[in-house]
Amino acid sequence: MSLRTSWKAISLVLAAATLTFAVGCANQGSGEKVYQVGISQIVEHPSLDATREGFIAGLKDAGLVEGENLKIDYSNAGGDKSSNATIAQNFKADKKDLVLGIATDSAIALADAIKDAPVIFTAVTDPVGAGLLENPEKPGGNVTGVSDTHPDEIAKLMDFIAANFPDVKTVGTVINQGEQNAVVSIERAQAALDAHGVKIETAGVANSSEVKQAAESLVGRVDAIYVPKDNTVVSAFEAVVGVANDNKLPLFVGDIDSVKRGAFATFGYEYYDIGYTTGKMAADILLNGKNPGDVPVGFPEQLDLYYSEPAAAAQGVEVTQAIRDLISDEAVQVIKEVAQP
Repeated sequence: MSLRTSWKAISLVLAAATLTFAVGCANQGSGEKVYQVGISQIVEHPSLDATREGFIAGLKDAGLVEGENLKIDYSNAGGDKSSNATIAQNFKADKKDLVLGIATDSAIALADAIKDAPVIFTAVTDPVGAGLLENPEKPGGNVTGVSDTHPDEIAKLMDFIAANFPDVKTVGTVINQGEQNAVVSIERAQAALDAHGVKIETAGVANSSEVKQAAESLVGRVDAIYVPKDNTVVSAFEAVVGVANDNKLPLFVGDIDSVKRGAFATFGYEYYDIGYTTGKMAADILLNGKNPGDVPVGFPEQLDLYYSEPAAAAQGVEVTQAIRDLISDEAVQVIKEVAQP
C-alpha cells in the first residue's frame, strides 16, 4: 500500500468517526424533554417536608425522574408572604412547565401570578375558601391539587375530646390569624365544640418567635390546647409542647407529625401520602396533557386516631380502654417516642 493510499484510508476513518460523534451529539440534543417544575413551600417543618418528598416520589413512579427528564426548582418562603410573591414571579419568568404550591399562602401566590401553566397545590386546608377555585369537582382554569383536610377530621377530633375528656370545658389555641387555613380550622373546631358546650380561647401570633409567649398566655384559662394546621405555629411547635407538658394540659393537633413531636393525639394520615397523590396528579398533567381544570381536587381518604404514649405521660393523660379501642394498628398509630427537633 502506498503512502498516499494509507493517508486516504486514515482520512476516511477519521471522517467516519467525526460523523458518528456528530450524530451521537445530535441524538442527545434531541432526546426526551426535560420538564421544568417549580416548588414553592411556605415554611419548612416535618409535615410539609414529607409532602414535598412524597410529591417527588409520585413524579418518579410516574416516569418523571430528577436528573433524567425532570428538573426541580425548590424555594422556601420562610413564612413570609412577600417571599411567596417573589418566588411566584421568578417561576413565571422562568416559564416553568408546572408549579406546585405547598400550603395555602404559597399556592395563592402562584395562582395569582401564573395563568398560562398548570398550578398545583397540596397541603391546602380549604381551597375554595382560599379562592383557588370554586368547584372542587370541576376546578376550571389552570389550578387543581390535593387538600390536606378530610371533611370529617376536625369534627371527629373535637367529638373525641368531648367524649374522652369530660373535664375539658375550654380549649385553647395558638394561631396566626393571617393564615386562612388556620382560621378555617378554628371555625370548624368551634362549630363542632358548640354541640358539646365547650369554648375555644385563642392566642394570636404573627410569627414563630411569638409562639411560646402566646401558649403561656393560655395557662390558667384553658383545660386543653389544640393547634390546627397553622404553619407559623407548627414551625415552632416544641414551644407549645413545653407549655403543655409543664402545665399538664392535653395537647391536640391537626397533623400526625406534630403527635410525633410531642402532642397527645389527632385523627389524621401521613402527609407523605398526600404529596405522593399530588405527584401522580402532576405527572398525569405533564405526560398525558390533562387539563388541570378538568382534574377534580383530591382529599385524604384514610382517617385514623394517632396518639403518643410519652405525651400522655408528660401531659397527665390517662389512656383509657375507650381510647385504645379506636386503635386498629398499634405499631403505626401509637407513637412510642418523641421525635427530636
